[in-house]
Amino acid sequence: MSAGGCLFCRIVAREAETSIVCEDDATLGFMDLRQFSAGHTLVVPKAHIPDIFALDEATGGALMATVTRVARAVRAAFSAEGISVWQSNGAGAGQEVPHLHVHVVPRTTGDGMLRVYPRRLANGPARIALDEQAAAIRAAL
Repeated sequence: MSAGGCLFCRIVAREAETSIVCEDDATLGFMDLRQFSAGHTLVVPKAHIPDIFALDEATGGALMATVTRVARAVRAAFSAEGISVWQSNGAGAGQEVPHLHVHVVPRTTGDGMLRVYPRRLANGPARIALDEQAAAIRAAL
């Protein structure tokens, strides 16, 4: 089960200490050691999958089902005003552990954790630019 020295594979294999939230055949939820707020939980596929680009649809479905269950539980357990769910892929996005993982973080108004759109164009991109971007993505699908 362990892929090289992958910390999350070691957690899945119970070779590294963790506080487990939930587990099923495909996924594991456990407490993040570097919590922004109490209740910050990580959800991982049990299989070593480095990032979203290597994720198959069945495991992705199982992962999102667990993320949804955990988000509801975290909101209830910590009376969160909101929940942030995020997942990063590759160094450019700040991924630190090369095992796919999803953060589920309880939030309160004004907590300053994540600022979405720290900068943007005053009026956004022109419709033609958006149409071109959509076409490029459709072509890649």
